[in-house]
Amino acid sequence: MITIAQLNEIKARLEPLVSVRREAAGRDVPAVNGYEKQVLVCGGTGCTSSGCQKVVAQLRRSLKEHALEKKILVVTTGCFGLCSLGPIMIVYPEGSFYSAVTPDAVKEIVEEHLKKGQVVKHLLYQETVQDDGTVKSLQETNFYKKQLRVALRNCGVIDPENIEEYIGTGGYQALAKTLTGMTPEDVIQCLKESGLRGRGGGGFPTGTKWDFARQSQDDQKYVCCNADEGDPGAFMDRSVLEGDPHAVIEAMTIAGYTIGASRGYVYIRAEYPIAVKRLEIAINQARKLGLLGKNIFESGFDFDIEIRLGAGAFVCGEETALLTSIEGHRGEPRPRPPFPAVKGLFGKPTVLNNVETYANIPQIILKGAAWFSSMGTEKSKGTKVFALGGKVNNVGLVEIPMGTTLREIVEEIGGGIPGGKRFKAAQTGGPSGGCIPASLADTPIDYDNLIAIGSMMGSGGLIVMDEDTCMVDIAKFFLEFTEEESCGKCTPCRIGTRRLNQLLDKITTGKGELEDLDKIEELCRHMKSTSLCALGQSSPNPVLSTLKYFRDEYIAHVTDKKCPAGVCKALLSYEIVPDKCRGCTLCAKNCPTDAISGAVKQPHVIDKKKCIKCGLCARNCKFGAVVKK
Repeated sequence: MITIAQLNEIKARLEPLVSVRREAAGRDVPAVNGYEKQVLVCGGTGCTSSGCQKVVAQLRRSLKEHALEKKILVVTTGCFGLCSLGPIMIVYPEGSFYSAVTPDAVKEIVEEHLKKGQVVKHLLYQETVQDDGTVKSLQETNFYKKQLRVALRNCGVIDPENIEEYIGTGGYQALAKTLTGMTPEDVIQCLKESGLRGRGGGGFPTGTKWDFARQSQDDQKYVCCNADEGDPGAFMDRSVLEGDPHAVIEAMTIAGYTIGASRGYVYIRAEYPIAVKRLEIAINQARKLGLLGKNIFESGFDFDIEIRLGAGAFVCGEETALLTSIEGHRGEPRPRPPFPAVKGLFGKPTVLNNVETYANIPQIILKGAAWFSSMGTEKSKGTKVFALGGKVNNVGLVEIPMGTTLREIVEEIGGGIPGGKRFKAAQTGGPSGGCIPASLADTPIDYDNLIAIGSMMGSGGLIVMDEDTCMVDIAKFFLEFTEEESCGKCTPCRIGTRRLNQLLDKITTGKGELEDLDKIEELCRHMKSTSLCALGQSSPNPVLSTLKYFRDEYIAHVTDKKCPAGVCKALLSYEIVPDKCRGCTLCAKNCPTDAISGAVKQPHVIDKKKCIKCGLCARNCKFGAVVKK
């Protein structure tokens, strides 16, 4: 069993090594723990899919070939954030950020940079290379300079499979402080004063939730973590567990002490193998050091954590459905009240928060409530992690102070829209959220502002859409998802999502009528007010928000039988502009249905009865003669 003195000894030994990785580029520091340089390679899911394992294997081979393996420390970390640039490698102390690294590039980096000390500038992330040839810090780039990493502070910094590196960043100090110097009431008061609200979507005050569970009297209580994260395009919680699993373990243990629980469960979908593996490693390491188990820090407090794998049901993101699934039953929601803090897992008082919420707690305990509440807005304190995706240049994981505007996220952090296209809208909150039009891009992002404009924070998915996006089709996409994921327990959700989807399908196939819009709005209102859980209650949000802000697109589909964005296939037609057609026959040769005819060097025509609207003609035409209408 580790003592606080031993914990501090590990921190003192590892802190110099880890702190180098937080320094700005170009700082000349002496060798730390015998290592002249440190090479960090992203080992998150995004970079793993891009081939980071081959990069690490080649790196170790090349270092051995050059007899550098004892001078260069290789660390596989969690997500750095810039997922679209993977595989990513950073060399410290210089802070050189290499992107899209291949095994062949590794050989050059080892030969030139690690052996000779010459940074390979043509392999760097080009925004870090300035006009005069000097290299600037990654923190000075547009992607990072407006971010404030709290929940993500260790992601991309430490080896998530090495508990000592987490301790080197101050890990488990908050637990030690809690068990040896704070009462449960002190912890709850600290969280209340910090203003921390649940990051899973509901935004309920965390300290208040813990207080309810603390006051509930029972012989057994539980602490649970929601790591299900089923929103399309969302990967925030997964990335935290892949990059900093001990932060969640430490926070859950603090929660156990605070409410009087001795057991905890992490509910995580089996589709996240890297996160599951690293969480298992972290739990075993914590048990080995006595940071989980009996009599932690000789305080008399016992607490342990188990993992429960989910099968990927979106409805299990709802708290009562999640708890039902942990119990071994079909994941279906239960009526509330009673709420889980009173009657939760196995009928006992339970605290349930998501990964990001827990990731904030150790730092709040260590740095104080005032530190956390100094960030963000009046009613939404701290920061929020977003999975930034869709039609944006810098796809990745970002963490920004509450109150940052949507425009700053999309245009500055996200780097704008590819191809010079116009920013049209952004979807926040996944299938439960709404579409925010470009006209509201200067809205500060926080819980209350998003709800006021017809969207919601959700767990943190943020999908950007450009001028080529059909908003009716987007609403239909999310409805198809929620229809598929509905558990079917209540009629408003089970039948309502299907009927809504049918009405949207009618509109996108050119069969819609204006009265269908009234039917849609009426059905949405009934679903929101009568569905059993948040899945059914929030599933109309994408439809209602697009109807509110992009009603003209719905009307164009219904009255003109046209899709303004040219997306809905049933409403499309392709034509060849005679003045632009050179008669090269390339379109005819590639047409799968022989719908295009014409002589060589003469304008061609499309037989619309044969055309299946696949778009091959437009993609193959080199003269822009094929137009989509």
